[in-house]
Amino acid sequence: PVRVAKMSRSEDSRCWRGCGETGTLLHCWWECKLVQPLWKTVWRFLRKLTVDLPYDPAIALLGIYPSDTEVLMHRSACTPMFTASLSMIAKSWKGPKWPSTDQWIKRMWFIYTMEYYMAMRKNEIWLFAATWMELEGVMLSEISQAEKDRYHMLPLIGGL
Repeated sequence: PVRVAKMSRSEDSRCWRGCGETGTLLHCWWECKLVQPLWKTVWRFLRKLTVDLPYDPAIALLGIYPSDTEVLMHRSACTPMFTASLSMIAKSWKGPKWPSTDQWIKRMWFIYTMEYYMAMRKNEIWLFAATWMELEGVMLSEISQAEKDRYHMLPLIGGL
């Protein structure tokens, strides 16, 4: 919003979500009070996976992880979570409403399913299982049973 306001010679550089703050790029992707609940959910999932990452926008937005080897081992599990989050933020860019945790999990489940089929096609299912095993359980434990039934969310790794 700040750059668009400068280009269009407008005085309104506030966040498009209606929070009233100045709409810098960092604000829109990370600091906005309407975006923060999603990032807090992501970090809650990370804690459930016993991944201890600092609450830092450089990690989620730019993929710049700390050089700690313990954290780098979990990078493959973190990346789909950040990808789903960024996708949800972009989808609701100019809207005042924020997607629910269930919607975010459904987006992650879509990524999970596509990666499963690609792993099957490339015959790399064990690499896929190593990445997604714990995350699959956390996703299924968080989403409501009605959503599981509605979207046919069954564990794909459980049958391996």
